Amino acid sequence: MNRLSIAVVLGLLALGCAQLGVRQPECDSPEAEEAAYAAQDYLNGQHAHGYKYALNRIEDIKILTKPNADDIYVVEVDLLETDCHVLDPTPVANCTVRPKALTSVEGDCDVVMKRVGGVLTVTAFKCKTEESTEDLCLGCPTLLPLNDTTALNFVHASLATFNNNTVNTTYSLLEVGRMSTQIVSGGPRYLAEYVIAEANCTDDVCVPLNDVMASRGICTAKGLGAAHTVDCKMFSVMVPPQDANSTGGSHIFPRVHVHTQNMTRKHGLRHHKLTSLHDPHATGLLSSESASESAEVVSVATPAVLNATAPAPTADTSSASVSGEVPVAVVKRDVPDAPATVTDPVLLIAPCPGRVRFF
Repeated sequence: MNRLSIAVVLGLLALGCAQLGVRQPECDSPEAEEAAYAAQDYLNGQHAHGYKYALNRIEDIKILTKPNADDIYVVEVDLLETDCHVLDPTPVANCTVRPKALTSVEGDCDVVMKRVGGVLTVTAFKCKTEESTEDLCLGCPTLLPLNDTTALNFVHASLATFNNNTVNTTYSLLEVGRMSTQIVSGGPRYLAEYVIAEANCTDDVCVPLNDVMASRGICTAKGLGAAHTVDCKMFSVMVPPQDANSTGGSHIFPRVHVHTQNMTRKHGLRHHKLTSLHDPHATGLLSSESASESAEVVSVATPAVLNATAPAPTADTSSASVSGEVPVAVVKRDVPDAPATVTDPVLLIAPCPGRVRFF
């Protein structure tokens, strides 16, 4: 290659680099938190089983800019499982993160977004969900598989106790959220959380009503076999949206899996996973760590405007099986208040990862 050709190639490369810019704001900046909370809300909206997740830490953020094109946000976030089920309309900000002593569950997610018309649009993501095994105490409750036979018998026994104390309404098991056991004097003590729904019963066979107006709730049962207590909190069926930017509408419950005797493979797990969806071949922007992990690949297409507390989709998108296309979420929400000014020179040199919100 002659000198003129080399000069032309170097000139073109320099021009391309100048046109594509990369910004990395501080992970605790308002811009980063806006993107992280938008990612949190969208991921909860795609999560059709188990519990909502809350933002714990922003690990990294990069913003790719190009003239006459939408900015692309690449965000890595750590999330923690809360005690609010996905059917619970309570905003995530008002939910309690599970302490480590009760076996916390963590979500590690990479999310790719575009800012279009002032709002953030999710185009791809990848999540890994796992238990936190740090700082577990001796004698603390330990999680059981969601298809543990003895624990499920305890669930059904406690539900029968609850139904015996209700009037005019019978409830059926809709989903087991988590089950754990603790060794105490007298034998294993069980702790179970499960979702119930108003049921239609015929000849002692009860089936959850397939009606958005049917009452639903979450029950917590504790005890040793027949000696147990059970407390159930019913959800509101329809509530106004929480996002002030929303244009209206109501919170409609998504479908959740109804447990039967034919358990799928995902119920050998001890907790519900965040839905794993990504499209690395189209974006090429997911981290190498996420790209190396096995998960289902689903394109993200067909934009749909969602509010900041968007419900899960009506289609069953459990972590065990994913099919069809998932709509892009366009999320617009207020930017959280900026954190206090940090003067630590180490943080100024390394603006990421950001602060830890819980543990």
